[in-house]
Amino acid sequence: MINWIIILITIVWVYILTVLKRAKLDFWFFTIGSAGLFTIAIIVLQPILLAPMQNAIAAVSGLLGEITGTYSSYFEKGLLFISRGSTNLSLYVDFECSGIIETFAFLALLWFFPAYQYYEKIVISVIGIFSIFMANVLRIFIICQMIYWGGEGLYFFAHSFVGRLVFYACTIALYFYVFTKAQVIRQKVGAFRYDIHE
Repeated sequence: MINWIIILITIVWVYILTVLKRAKLDFWFFTIGSAGLFTIAIIVLQPILLAPMQNAIAAVSGLLGEITGTYSSYFEKGLLFISRGSTNLSLYVDFECSGIIETFAFLALLWFFPAYQYYEKIVISVIGIFSIFMANVLRIFIICQMIYWGGEGLYFFAHSFVGRLVFYACTIALYFYVFTKAQVIRQKVGAFRYDIHE
């Protein structure tokens, strides 16, 4: 029953997009297109991709832990284990830590963003997915390092504040280069010229 509802919603969404495109309502095309694609991706793709993304994040984060000797990874279960002195803590890479929401949001915005050509969107999609993935790995690595060196009392601060600040700072930088900077550079609002006269 749910599958038919999703298919029906997708058909209505596509129809609305065709109407908006014909009417040249670019803002609404972008907004409804991005929101619809994100929603459909969360409903349809999230159950399929969540576990592989959790395992991949745990594996790459665990590799950094093994290199530094500060924590180990049981990536097939999405777990990281920190052990130092009296600190023994297992961290589970859950839905929030997988980066799946941020990845889908980025792709949904990108594919309806009018500043890029089709082939550019493919390249930027790959770069964006990799960047969000590595930002997430960096976040988890920093959280684990803070817990390893400062004890499990730092868990809440490391996870809720420092880790999120690092991750969202990286994400904001990505959004700036992909959306804001591209929009400013590609706008046709005239040109600046600096002539040097001696």
